[in-house]
Amino acid sequence: MADAQATRCGFVALIGAPNAGKSTLINALVGSKVTIVSRKVQTTRALIRGIAAAGQSQLIFVDTPGIFAPKRRLDRAMVTTAWSGAHDADIVGLLIDARKGLDEEAGAILAKLDEVRAPKLLILNKIDLVAKEALLALAQAANDKAKFEATFMISALTGNGVSDLKTWLAERVPPGPWHYPADQMSDAPLRQLAAEITREKLFERLHQELPYQATVETELWKELRKGDVRIEQTIYVERESQRKIVLGKGGTTIKAIGEASRREIEQIVEGKVHLFLFVKVREGWGEDPERYRAMGLEFPKD
Repeated sequence: MADAQATRCGFVALIGAPNAGKSTLINALVGSKVTIVSRKVQTTRALIRGIAAAGQSQLIFVDTPGIFAPKRRLDRAMVTTAWSGAHDADIVGLLIDARKGLDEEAGAILAKLDEVRAPKLLILNKIDLVAKEALLALAQAANDKAKFEATFMISALTGNGVSDLKTWLAERVPPGPWHYPADQMSDAPLRQLAAEITREKLFERLHQELPYQATVETELWKELRKGDVRIEQTIYVERESQRKIVLGKGGTTIKAIGEASRREIEQIVEGKVHLFLFVKVREGWGEDPERYRAMGLEFPKD
């Protein structure tokens, strides 16, 4: 590792409305999949850190849950977690879906942004889907509502503009030693990342039929001979009707989810994975403080 006097290291929190593209952007900045990506809103729950090196700088990205008007206890926990991630960061990036512009959700975030003391930057995402004139007008409107040190126009999906953003961040995180080894890309344990991958495949397959409260837990991670890994995971839903949806007719749905998840986990562990999925009903888990702690969320008292 380089001399601490010459290195920089800092936490960068990305905040924004659900589906603004925060998870996709973090994966692009890190250069590897470290966080769940889904069309279903509010899939990111806890603060998952992706870690990237850029020259002498180490960037620790915090993927916060989408900020939206909370209706349930889980919603409130996720929104509180998102804002706490912003308040604790060295730099905060507000990600806005350029197609949606300054809608109600983006406007509500901008209204609270002055409470965040860290330097802030504006990131307009999905620019390949919006006319240039509209992008310039959107950037101006957002800058009129909050103080940003810089504005970036990117496409997290294609990578357009991501390198410039990464370079800017590398130059502005605080001087200091790196917090993680140079080759580490996330601080999430492998068993947690594996659970997130299965949850992603679950939503990809059933995003219209299944509420986002469904969760996945890795119950067993066992190293076998020859480097193989046996993984047992449980998918928890809130009702028996949801359990039947996840299983599918003759078990076809759960089998497809398992195969897709296994292939991706194998790429991460670089070895053969034996994945076993189980589906259980856990009624009212959204009111169980223990489940919140397991996801890295604070249980709201009211």
